[in-house]
Amino acid sequence: MKNGLISMAMGCMVMISASAYAAGEASEVQANASVDAQAAMSHGEVKKVDVAAGKLTIKHGQLDNLGMDAMTMVFKVKDPAMLSQVKPGDTIGFIADEVAGVLTVVKLEKR
Repeated sequence: MKNGLISMAMGCMVMISASAYAAGEASEVQANASVDAQAAMSHGEVKKVDVAAGKLTIKHGQLDNLGMDAMTMVFKVKDPAMLSQVKPGDTIGFIADEVAGVLTVVKLEKR
């Protein structure tokens, strides 16, 4: 009986340790994903905000994920609320992607 209780206690400790280890790995993966997302952000300057059309004109650097050189161009925004966050002249970090065949700002951060 004593050996059975010791075995059960050891089994519980192993399970708790494994859970804690997995939770630690998950938070490390999330932290790395956040760093990768920041690194993937492009930088630019807002030139025009067109609320009616749901678009931003951005003078931007190279967009690696889209294979585009630096230029000024118009992007649709994924969320119209993004338009109220910025005004012409603001410096931004953003991620643009092709959504349904349209170049779209999917993430936006004012700098």
